[in-house]
Amino acid sequence: MPSWTTTPLTAGLLRGALDLEHTARGVLPHRLPARARAQCTDGQLLMAESQPSGVRLVFRTRATAVELDTLPTKRVYAGAPPRPDGVYDLLVDGRPAGRGTVPGGNTLFIDMGSGTFDSRPGPVGTLRFTGLPERDKTVEIWLPHDETTELVALRTDAPVEPAPEPGRPVWLHHGSSISHGSDAESPTATWPALAAALGGVELVNLGLGGSALLDPFTARAMRDTPADLISVKIGINLVNTDLMRLRAFTPAVHGFLDTIREGHPTTPLLVVSPLLCPIHEDTPGPSAPDLGGLAEGRLRFRAAGDPAERAAGKLTLAVIRDELSRVVAQRAADDPNLHHLDGRDLYGEADFAELPLPDGLHPDAAAHRRIGERFAALAFADGGPLSPPDRPGREGPRSGR
Repeated sequence: MPSWTTTPLTAGLLRGALDLEHTARGVLPHRLPARARAQCTDGQLLMAESQPSGVRLVFRTRATAVELDTLPTKRVYAGAPPRPDGVYDLLVDGRPAGRGTVPGGNTLFIDMGSGTFDSRPGPVGTLRFTGLPERDKTVEIWLPHDETTELVALRTDAPVEPAPEPGRPVWLHHGSSISHGSDAESPTATWPALAAALGGVELVNLGLGGSALLDPFTARAMRDTPADLISVKIGINLVNTDLMRLRAFTPAVHGFLDTIREGHPTTPLLVVSPLLCPIHEDTPGPSAPDLGGLAEGRLRFRAAGDPAERAAGKLTLAVIRDELSRVVAQRAADDPNLHHLDGRDLYGEADFAELPLPDGLHPDAAAHRRIGERFAALAFADGGPLSPPDRPGREGPRSGR
C-alpha cells in the first residue's frame, strides 16, 4: 500500500471555475460567482453552472498514484433509462493518460413534463489513477462536464504543488448546452475543450445548458473575469424557452455586449450565431420534449411554436442570425475588435445530413469534434478573429479588471 499524502483542495489547484463554495464535506466548484447565483433561483441555471464543464484540477507531482474523493450528483429523468456516470479525464503533461468514473453520489430526479426537481443524498465515491510515470510532471484531472461534482479529498503517493500558470492566452466562452458539452464523450471532448487544445489557449467555459439567455449577471461575470479572448454564442436557448420577442432581443444583445466591454474594452470579442437546428430554423419555440420517446429510451425534442407567430416578433434561429449579423456590423464601426461568425460555418446543412442531431437539438460526439476543429481553424488560426495575442497582428495580453 502506498503512503498517501493528502493535499487541501484550494482554488490554487483549480482552473476554469469562477467560485469555490466550501461545503460540509469539501468544496464545490461553480462557474458563476455567488453574486450571480443569488440573482436567479432557476433550477436549470443552478444545476448547469454547478456542473464543472471545463473545470480541472492541475498540479505538479512525482506521484504514480492519485485518488480523488468526490460527491457527484447524478441526474435521473422521469420515464427515461439511467444516464451513464460522469467521466473524468486524466492528462499527464498535456497528453491523455486515463479516464474514470465515480459511482454513488446524490441523485437529482427531474420530471421534464412538470418541470420539477427532487434531490436525494448519497455516498462519496473515489476516483483512482495508478501507474503514472515516476517523474516530475503536470497532472490534470478534468471533472465531468455534465455532473455536479463536490470535491472531498485529494490523495497522492508523493507531494503535490500547484502548477505554474501555463502562459497561454485565456479564452472566455459563453454559450448554451452545446457549448456546455451536451452529448460530448468526455470533458476534454466538448467542442470548446477541443478548440482550446487545438488553438493553444486556456479555456474558461461558461457554456450553461439551457441558460444562455442574455442574463445581465452572466455578462457581469464575464466583464469581471480576466481574459485575453472572448466569445459569446447566442440564440438557441432564447428560442428553446420562448423567452423574449425581437423587440426585447436586440436591446438585450447590445446591453450584454456593453457590459462585457466595460471590463474588456479592446479584447477580441467574437459573437457566434446559432448552429443549424432544423426544427427551429423557421419555427419559434418553445422546445418541447417528446415524452413518448422517453418511455422508449430515447429523448427527442420538437418545436412547439407556430411559424405564423414570427409576424408577432417571435424568435427563430433564422431571425436571430440576421439580427446578430446586423448588430455586430453596426457596433463594429466603432469597435474594430468585435467580430461575427455564422454558426452554420461550424455546423450546417451538409453536416446535419452526415451527422444529424440525435435528439433534434444537440450534436453527438463526432459533431462536437468537427465543431471544435472548425472553430479552432476559423477563430484561432493566424489572422482569425481570436488569434492569440502573441501571434502576428495582435497586441499583448489583455485582462479584465
